[in-house]
Amino acid sequence: MNYQALKQRQPESAGRILNSENCIIVGASHAGTTLALQLRRAGWQGAIHLVSNENELPYQRPPLSKDLLAGTKELEQILLRPQKLYEDNDINLLLGTEVMSIDPAAREVELSNNAVMAYNTLALCTGARARRIALGEGIENLFYIRTARDVLELKSKVRVGKKAVIIGGGYIGLETAAVLATSGMDVVVLEMAERILQRVTGELMSSFISELHHKHNVRIETFTNIVSITEDGGTVNLVCDGGDTYQGDVVIVGVGIEPNIKLAETAGVELDNGIQVNEFLQTSNAHIYAAGDCVNHYSPLYQRRIRLESVQNATDQAKTVAANICGQRQVYDSLPWFWSDQYNIKLQMAGLNTDYDKLVLRGSVDKAETKGFALFYLNQERLIAADCVNRPKEFMVSKQLIKEGAQVRPNVLADESIEPAEFGAK
Repeated sequence: MNYQALKQRQPESAGRILNSENCIIVGASHAGTTLALQLRRAGWQGAIHLVSNENELPYQRPPLSKDLLAGTKELEQILLRPQKLYEDNDINLLLGTEVMSIDPAAREVELSNNAVMAYNTLALCTGARARRIALGEGIENLFYIRTARDVLELKSKVRVGKKAVIIGGGYIGLETAAVLATSGMDVVVLEMAERILQRVTGELMSSFISELHHKHNVRIETFTNIVSITEDGGTVNLVCDGGDTYQGDVVIVGVGIEPNIKLAETAGVELDNGIQVNEFLQTSNAHIYAAGDCVNHYSPLYQRRIRLESVQNATDQAKTVAANICGQRQVYDSLPWFWSDQYNIKLQMAGLNTDYDKLVLRGSVDKAETKGFALFYLNQERLIAADCVNRPKEFMVSKQLIKEGAQVRPNVLADESIEPAEFGAK
């Protein structure tokens, strides 16, 4: 793929670009790319500079741990948009370029090539980075998954019969485990907590996903606290505090992500578990907005501040930022929802299941791979979240009911003779 034409649009040397109608977007993943295109649709007439510290055209992240790693798609097949669309919308895509600092008083940013660009509005879509562990630094066969380059390097190590150890039983670790097991590798997942997915779902769903992996010959070990990681002749050795040892030809670390806030610090905006924004996704500086995994926003639905890590949140926030930059004063109040693909199941999640007082099962967990099932989380009979395995109808209806703050009787949710579309009518 030829990116040279795009790169040539960058400032070639240190200098000052004085167009005050610039909108500079830092970060070219889901949030940044959506924002750039949405700005044009919303009527922004000024220049748009989309700055990416990666050399590739902006791409989708969810397929990294699935299709790209499995080899069912190449990087060119998971691009967010074709190159021509940026050109047609007069979006200056600066690849392989990093914003080093922000001068909010002068409304300028300094780039990694020492060029200085002025802005009218700045949008921070800096996303997040893989959380690193204190062990294993410098080990060749230890991998983190966050970028396409990370995955392509790991993919080159995938071999039938080889051993993989995955540290972390969250969605990234489990999706990676599913792909590697399907590729014929011997896989073990090490989780520090008492169960996988403990932070994001209930015990029943954790148990189902554990059993699903067990059926595909993936070992899951909980209560594992790793104290040592070394490499000998290409084999990675892991030692836990109880004395248990594990060996892998590759080790993948998937212990969550952390918001990229270092650049925001240089702007002096308010920070707290991400970049703090108001209801319009505006930071404490009126000329700086933020969207995506790096953002900590107030949720009217859950009546507290939250930071979400999802494609849906990133794209929805980007659309809101575009509207507000163009003067529409739109409040962000989208419902959180997520998904995960593992083997032949699609898990779709709506809402946040914290503070539920009742759990309702619809369908049978034992028949999940053929008929699916749904879990509904209620608080005083108000639906606050749902986990749906191969149940798209329940998922779509749940999103609407959660958004409305609807009360639904548990027996209605559990009764499979009642269609999901009728949940709110009973």
